[in-house]
Amino acid sequence: MVGTLFIGLMSGTSLDGVDVALVDFQDATTDHLPPKVIATHYLTYPTPLRSAILALQHPTNNELETAEIIANQLARLYADAVNQLLKNSNLSAHDIVAIGCHGQTIRHRPELGFTLQIGNSALLAELTSITVIADFRSRDIAAGGQGAPLVPAFHQALFSHQHLNRAIINIGGIANITHLSASGEVFGFDSGPGNMLLDMWTKRHLDMDFDANGKWAATGSVIKPLLSTLLTEPYLAMPPPKSTGRDLFNETWLNSHLANKGYQPQDVARTLVALTAHSIYSALIELCDDVDEVYLCGGGAKNALLVSDLQALLGERKLATTDTLGIGIDWVEAVAFAWLAKQCLSRQTANLPAVTGAKGTRILGAIYQQQP
Repeated sequence: MVGTLFIGLMSGTSLDGVDVALVDFQDATTDHLPPKVIATHYLTYPTPLRSAILALQHPTNNELETAEIIANQLARLYADAVNQLLKNSNLSAHDIVAIGCHGQTIRHRPELGFTLQIGNSALLAELTSITVIADFRSRDIAAGGQGAPLVPAFHQALFSHQHLNRAIINIGGIANITHLSASGEVFGFDSGPGNMLLDMWTKRHLDMDFDANGKWAATGSVIKPLLSTLLTEPYLAMPPPKSTGRDLFNETWLNSHLANKGYQPQDVARTLVALTAHSIYSALIELCDDVDEVYLCGGGAKNALLVSDLQALLGERKLATTDTLGIGIDWVEAVAFAWLAKQCLSRQTANLPAVTGAKGTRILGAIYQQQP
């Protein structure tokens, strides 16, 4: 494999847009140092596209054709983001080994043996003239795993410590936890809802995509009976390996707990922040109680109210962000998919059976090779 520059593309369950990271693995390859993030770019989803993706989260009329049309739109958006990143960096397609593209999750049903991320990677390869690696989750599911979370292997490579037990918590639409033991053992799982329920509630009542810094939720009060009821969701008590998404934590799920209750919207928003904090904390205490340090990444790390709730629950345990470990909170997952692309082309395994439940390690990803 010639060259050390990779691009990672991540569009997560928050459905806000696409994160793009240009990553140099030269030092990581030769000196076992962290990869260097050369440049980043973010492209917001146009409102009609975001609405169309949201509509696809549940069965709808003519959804197969609709999904393919949206996949093409996503590929063009991804290509625009990549090409703008290259332009900003004064680089060309020939400088890049490959793109690692997560795609947009439409269904995640490991219990039924499948997961679906769309984005037409073949078209993305054509539009960028760069090799694309995608569909990272399917091979792990085929091997009996959850197909998620995939980033713990990357977290292990970058963030583990010889003497400290660490937890890396990505709070996107869903919150997921990676436990990095000083002994070298790693496990991870989706703890439950991250931002998606609060985002949905904010959109419904304020017509805004998210509650910036938790300011609206901070005007409300936690509804303790509602919080207690939400925390009885069976998924939250399931042992790992486990993963989840909008298939469970969605508007229907929330509405089923709110029917005819007459709660004030800002109080529900405050309770949803508390739900995320408490579900994360409960998972940490039950499964990762030896953790010395907790590091946050993802959009939820910007929510001051959520971070404050977590710190109050964690007490004396150190709480910081991955910025202090060398990768900004917005870019950890994009860099992870650049790493996953490198692992695939190097014929190196990238899943952790202890995390996903797969019956063994596997090389992940489908390759859409650029023509020589």
